[in-house]
Amino acid sequence: MPLLADRKIDCVGLFCPVPIIKTVEALGALSPGQILEMTCDDPASLADMTSWSARTGHELLEIDKHGAVFRFIVRKTG
Repeated sequence: MPLLADRKIDCVGLFCPVPIIKTVEALGALSPGQILEMTCDDPASLADMTSWSARTGHELLEIDKHGAVFRFIVRKTG
């Protein structure tokens, strides 16, 4: 069963560090345990999101890629 996001943001066409900044802003509006879906076509976003989630402790639940577009599912912690 696919995870349903509480909020979705589209960062297609934006490049580092903007997708991370927008992810941080969007997570700020969510409560712990809620889920954010972020889509992005920046080739660096895979490495960026992986290292960012490891640093911040937010859970990177899923990573999908469809064509050039990545889809990240993040659960807000604490």
